[in-house]
Amino acid sequence: MSTVIQILNADVNLKSMVRAIKAAGLEETLNGEGPFTILAPVNLAFSQAKPYAGEELLTPSRHEFLTDLLNCCIVTEKKLSRNFLNGQKLKTIHGRELQVTVKDGEIRINGARILGRDRQGSNGVVHSTDSIGVMAETPAS
Repeated sequence: MSTVIQILNADVNLKSMVRAIKAAGLEETLNGEGPFTILAPVNLAFSQAKPYAGEELLTPSRHEFLTDLLNCCIVTEKKLSRNFLNGQKLKTIHGRELQVTVKDGEIRINGARILGRDRQGSNGVVHSTDSIGVMAETPAS
């Protein structure tokens, strides 16, 4: 069975996430035992990230910001879509809490809508998101 990194690598819509993981030096961590839930923003979300977008995120001067951003996209347990509950809080790899909202079958994590769900690997699961809303301190309205 593939690891979460291999799942990310196989999806052309998540190439920016893969490049960011490599730039931040998190590839070895995410090839580890886990379990991890990866909330992976699609390429378009990275190109619209604020305050830094696209290639600018990958520059050495933005390493700390990029690492913080990615740490907000990694939950330290395996959460399938059926495990997300409205009002639930998720703990990220570096201890930040993310807010889950479930309404009419749509799942949002800190405002970021889950697009692709439940791509399971040997060390976790990958969900793609429409934005980098997981970075927000409080859920977007």
